[in-house]
Amino acid sequence: MGYGIKSYVLRAGRMSDAQRRSYETLAEGFIVPFAPEPVDLRRIFGNENPVTLEIGFGMGIATAMIAEDNPQKNYLGVEVHRPGIGRLLWEIEKRSVSNIRIIEYDAVEVLEKMIKPSSLAAFHIFFPDPWPKKRHHKRRLITRPFTDMLAEKLCPGGYVSMVTDWADYGDWALAELGATAGLKNRYAGFAEKQSWRPETKFERKGLLKQHEVRELFFVKEE
Repeated sequence: MGYGIKSYVLRAGRMSDAQRRSYETLAEGFIVPFAPEPVDLRRIFGNENPVTLEIGFGMGIATAMIAEDNPQKNYLGVEVHRPGIGRLLWEIEKRSVSNIRIIEYDAVEVLEKMIKPSSLAAFHIFFPDPWPKKRHHKRRLITRPFTDMLAEKLCPGGYVSMVTDWADYGDWALAELGATAGLKNRYAGFAEKQSWRPETKFERKGLLKQHEVRELFFVKEE
């Protein structure tokens, strides 16, 4: 099934010397090459710990902090922005964390082709591009039928944690996830701030602009 979503614009961006060095020296150990076939998560992490997949980790600082705080869990980050990948690799080295792997590719294709059904413990989707113009709403990531695939890839009891600082996108995502078979909102509406999720630099900028941060937390029914 093709989902036809192109939810990002690939921006070249300039890599710092540190990001470039980290990418060149650490990529082999932490980046999993894209392949159009299911990946063995136990093999790439070297254990059977539960795996959280993060879509679009940006500069990866929050990703590294969460992984450092939860060594009993594995984190698979999917990102197309190479400077951000370089920064996350730098954070991995600085923090000496071993429970992160990265796939440098489009998340939609990664999920379609590399992730087996009922194999993930969670999805983290923090501040995805809101595509605010109405004509671009079709590019929003959190929309059906893509949310149906999120539900399919989760194991029973697994969750989707999504955060946006764009109120309209929050309303949109609440409706789309709410209409997704197999997912149940843990809250009556928007979720409270999750204590395990660090505040990001992007989030702080949004709050300074008086944006309303909206958090969602949906669980796959058992």
